[in-house]
Amino acid sequence: MKNLFIIVLLIVFSFSCTTKKQDETTQKPNIIYINVDDLGWMDTETYGSSFYETPNISKLAEMGMMFTNGYASASNCAPSRACLISGQNTPRHGIYTVSNSDRGNKKTRKLIPIKNTEILNDSVFTMAEMFKKAGYITGTFGKWHLGEDPTTQGFDVNVGGALNGNPGSDGYFSPYNIKNIEDNTPNENLTDRLTSEAIKFIENNKEKPFFVYLPFYAVHTPLSTTSLLEKKYTDKGGNKLQNKAVYAGMIETVDKNIGILLNTLEKLDLKNTLIVFTSDNGGIRAVSSQDPLRAGKGSYYEGGIRVPYIISWNGVVQPNSVSNTPISNLDFYPTFMDVVGVELPNKILDGTSILPVLKGESIEERALYYHFPIYLQSYNKEKDDARDPLFRTRPGSVIIEGNWKLHQYFEDDALELYNLSTDIGERTNLINTNPEKARELLEKLDNWRNNTNAPIPTELNLDYDPNFVQKKKKSDL
Repeated sequence: MKNLFIIVLLIVFSFSCTTKKQDETTQKPNIIYINVDDLGWMDTETYGSSFYETPNISKLAEMGMMFTNGYASASNCAPSRACLISGQNTPRHGIYTVSNSDRGNKKTRKLIPIKNTEILNDSVFTMAEMFKKAGYITGTFGKWHLGEDPTTQGFDVNVGGALNGNPGSDGYFSPYNIKNIEDNTPNENLTDRLTSEAIKFIENNKEKPFFVYLPFYAVHTPLSTTSLLEKKYTDKGGNKLQNKAVYAGMIETVDKNIGILLNTLEKLDLKNTLIVFTSDNGGIRAVSSQDPLRAGKGSYYEGGIRVPYIISWNGVVQPNSVSNTPISNLDFYPTFMDVVGVELPNKILDGTSILPVLKGESIEERALYYHFPIYLQSYNKEKDDARDPLFRTRPGSVIIEGNWKLHQYFEDDALELYNLSTDIGERTNLINTNPEKARELLEKLDNWRNNTNAPIPTELNLDYDPNFVQKKKKSDL
């Protein structure tokens, strides 16, 4: 009888330990981060487009929370991704743009820009490595743009990720031009393929917590879609702001694949999955206008940095909810650390955990900072809606706090102050009517730059010619 009692105790103890171990595993959610390339704030039905058709993105919004004040941490691809993956703002990793920093004609640049870094250093403890520390298996499917091999930076699986920033000419259909992907089917669509690879990864790892990074190459240029989708949107017609049928077809393809992904999660009963849907920066204004926002990709006006965010997490995020809390992609590293229970006491992070927001609570108001000590030439002079026709942006910094936004430009120390609650299009500079607010924000911006050792270009460019543009115009006559 005594032996029987001991055996029963051992069975109960063994069962409780196993259950505890299973609970510890199942409590950690699967996490999927969908990063659409160059998708503008106004480029889905969820955010107000009447031309693009995105029913599955709308479904995701119905499942979770839509953010009205969501920002990228930079206005173009590589720096925004570096901020996301490192959890650190641009001055800490030195990636400010793609390729060189001295963009545009040298005679039009007053300053020597700060040198750009192109590759995220392997010494950076990445978000993927954080997930590995938490016991996750990690996979990236699509554009990496921070080096040649993301498997050196915490990813177990990589499909299609390398240093290249777009799929190249005709690259949205196989045979592909990108590395780390094998051609399977002639004329296969790249967005379809990346989604199917991500789904295969999910199916193979459904018994353990996984992190899926799904950074589609779409909807980056060169624009490309099927003839069927192009005809559909050509026949549909658009409006003066959004009317490119090829671009609409690319958005529909992304949306279709998000639907396939959601159906897969439902089929596999993976309810405990946190999904983030967003873009790496604003949309290209010449491709798709983001009105009422000013400018687009490459600019630090709202059109270049305000992006869609939808976050779904069954049982945690209230379905069909909307948040006005300002967030940026810098916030996801600390948020995911909170979610998976990892502590990194020596890791410097520039974002804030938004887990309380996802649970319907609030976080303390904080400022968002941007630093761009370089030049980015115009994309389309007539449509960029930039500060001047030669550049989408010149060297400068930006701070957003509450409804207020201050731009500072280093060439002439010019300041622009906007109240986004009444002027989301940044048309009325309030620098002369509210100098106290400008001084307050500038002081905070200066303090932040000092704390992050943000480099400011001061060396004059001896090749600068203030009359160059006028001369060029005369010679064109």
